[in-house]
Amino acid sequence: MPSSISIAILGAGIFAKEAHIPALAALGDTAPVLKAVYSRSEKSAREAAELAAKVLKTSGPPAVYHDEDQSSDLDTLLARPDIDAVIVILPITMQPSVILKALAAGKHVLSEKPMAPDVAQGISLIKTYQDRYKPKGLIWRVAENFEAEPAYREAAAIIRSGKIGKVISFSCTFQVNLDKSSKWYNTPWRTVPDYQGGFVFDGGVHIAAALRIMLPEAMTHLCGFATLNRDYLAPIDTVHAIVQAGSQIRGNLELTWSWPTNTRPAPTSDFIISGMRGWLSVHWITEPVTGKRLLRITVQSVPTEEGNPEEAKKEVIDKPVIGVETELTSFSDAILGRDTLDIGDPLGTLRDVAVIQAALNSNGSMVDLTQLVPNTI
Repeated sequence: MPSSISIAILGAGIFAKEAHIPALAALGDTAPVLKAVYSRSEKSAREAAELAAKVLKTSGPPAVYHDEDQSSDLDTLLARPDIDAVIVILPITMQPSVILKALAAGKHVLSEKPMAPDVAQGISLIKTYQDRYKPKGLIWRVAENFEAEPAYREAAAIIRSGKIGKVISFSCTFQVNLDKSSKWYNTPWRTVPDYQGGFVFDGGVHIAAALRIMLPEAMTHLCGFATLNRDYLAPIDTVHAIVQAGSQIRGNLELTWSWPTNTRPAPTSDFIISGMRGWLSVHWITEPVTGKRLLRITVQSVPTEEGNPEEAKKEVIDKPVIGVETELTSFSDAILGRDTLDIGDPLGTLRDVAVIQAALNSNGSMVDLTQLVPNTI
């Protein structure tokens, strides 16, 4: 069995350049070997390839493929027998067709989130994979880096250990001031989205994934409202929802990309999960010396449900932000038959799509998430 795999990156946008290529560099000798980069335009593909050569410190850039020349287009890349797998980092509505094209060419696939523009397309995609390509031994995983972040996984382990007792509620508040100067806003396919929910959908699935990992029971029902506060963020920039997980856990979900400032009121925790013996929070911080972004877990709990609140003990755990590196390692290990981390399951990430889709369309009515995405497809 080979010790590494050869890959191609399909897509040369911001996240390919600022997340995936640096993640390959961070993995060092254990990283998959990047042999090719594809983009619809030659310019963007060449820029990403040159960046990869610099960051990965290779003797030359990976091969460049683009749609401006039929002799070096996507089909030509996928016909290469020396490429084992592809990472798909393309606009949301392009993803399903390219995933299927890559699978049909015999390539393993790691595709960026969201796994599809909506639940219906996601179900169709999963069915096709399970019927045609999974039996051939091909692996398809979804690159949901929040699911892979050590902090959220550690928080999940703490909750399941019983340290905060029986979980009864949660709160998730995610507030972003996205102005017209943002590099994310100035991505053409995001500025005029051809998919539901705009930034709320594109970014919101991350939040749903973190909740999916941390909560001890699956989210089952949602009732909410979606609004547009800034016209340039159409079609939607804010959702507020009440969510049920299991039979007894309730929580609120507030996501907005139209926050008026770059500051947030205290407390600044993105996630708060409370139980009968205490609470746990997770939020982003900046390490003051290095300037690196970290995820901080704070836990405060008492020994028993009847314990004296003054006996509460506080614990703070900081974790590095390495979700992209983790998902890349897990994907390549799965291909090599040695993966021990259960992440990237398409059905799991489809549930993230369902949560945000429900929040976008509820308009005050109760949505049964279990009816949107069944347990098996």
